Amino acid sequence: MERFFLIFSIIGLWGCQLPSMIPADKYIEPQPVETQETPIIYENVWQRIDDKSSFKNSTLDEKTLKYINSYLSNLEQFNLLIKKGEFFIFFTLEELEKYNLPPELALLPYIESNYDPFSISTSGAMGIWQFMPSTARIYGLKDTWWYEQRHDPLVSTKAAVRYLAYLHNRFNNNITYTLAAYNGGPTLLEKQIKLNKRLKKPLDYTSLKLPQQTKEYIPKFKAIVELVINSKKYGLTLPDFPNQQMLGQVELDGQVEILTFSEFVNLKPEFIYKLNAGYTKWASPPGKKTTFNVPIEMVNEINAKKGEFIQNNQINWVTHTVSQGDSLWKIASEYDTEVSILKKVNYLTSNILNLKQELLIPLSNEQNQVFIPYQAHIISEGDTLWNLGLQYKISPAEIAANNGLNINTPLRIGKELNIGNKNIYRTINSKKRTILYSVKQGDSLYRIADIFNIEIEDIIKINNIKNNEIKPGQVLKIIIRAF
Repeated sequence: MERFFLIFSIIGLWGCQLPSMIPADKYIEPQPVETQETPIIYENVWQRIDDKSSFKNSTLDEKTLKYINSYLSNLEQFNLLIKKGEFFIFFTLEELEKYNLPPELALLPYIESNYDPFSISTSGAMGIWQFMPSTARIYGLKDTWWYEQRHDPLVSTKAAVRYLAYLHNRFNNNITYTLAAYNGGPTLLEKQIKLNKRLKKPLDYTSLKLPQQTKEYIPKFKAIVELVINSKKYGLTLPDFPNQQMLGQVELDGQVEILTFSEFVNLKPEFIYKLNAGYTKWASPPGKKTTFNVPIEMVNEINAKKGEFIQNNQINWVTHTVSQGDSLWKIASEYDTEVSILKKVNYLTSNILNLKQELLIPLSNEQNQVFIPYQAHIISEGDTLWNLGLQYKISPAEIAANNGLNINTPLRIGKELNIGNKNIYRTINSKKRTILYSVKQGDSLYRIADIFNIEIEDIIKINNIKNNEIKPGQVLKIIIRAF
């Protein structure tokens, strides 16, 4: 691959025109731009990015060349990386266009998360845009027991584009400043620009005193952009992502189990989870309506037969917050269920309840609900990640990762922690999710393996199954890919 390095060994600075910043106190929140122009017809998303890219014919610095050569040294891995944006990149381009932002910013999630909606960083950033909790709150991304919008690929994209529009406007449409601010924070960047101005030093991002991660971040992004807009020059064949909507939405009545829905539409559950990664449990949140993202070509077919699904989809779950005077018997009576079921689905080992403790309530007397929730812990005074790790026999780092926390983050009394190991959770290293599946009448190891696209041997090994025998009501641990 050395030929590429030799061809492009011209050293230059990308985005060397450095306009002044807009003072933060004079900044106005950007609004979507309405255009009267006739839409241009593009064959695919790559042509759309190339046509309006601000980086055509730009010179490349040594760090960018290093990343280009790194990608080219493993084309199989690069192709797999690009493929991961298939269902989301068109939507991202549409949102960017609303704010008149450079289309190449649609490639940014490749750097942030590999376009993986399940991604969680060691610092607690989540989703394809790697939102930190503080920024997520500013942009209205919600986090409930059932639904984490930072993982939702479409909702988080809308928020991320608004944030990019803010940064792009604040730094007077300078793309490298926008990228540096997105990675390192706008306050730090502004401080370093002002410092260099006072010292009469250059103002390009390479001359600013920025974290090393930020200085590497921009060349990584530039390398992806270069390979996409000049793919033919590098002998690359990019996947054919049409410049058209890839996802549609269907709306169903009530709460819906993910597995039940995946069986109904004949799609693998892990694929449904990928398109709807904001749903962090085995079912959608309790409520009157549930919305699912599905491939656009399936929308009409699903809508035509969804009445049949709604009629048969009778399971419902709600959450109940324990208040003064509550007991398991009182709650079971109130929701027409049984104490034994409440204890089973909430992993209770005693009859003692804590004030403000959240219980899952199945609105059905079915003994074998499809999915069992993860083990939860309500933080009380004196709790630390270390003593919780000892209590539950799990590493403090894994508890932190499951909850998007930094290992040194103080714990807030009353907050519920996902201890993991009992439902969907994400591990940064393995990129796998663990769910518990309750065996139903007529199930076999072959059928379960086929549903989740895993090997029968893995189910047997993880669950210590003897003689390949399973029975209705048996709870199996299933590990599936998290993309």
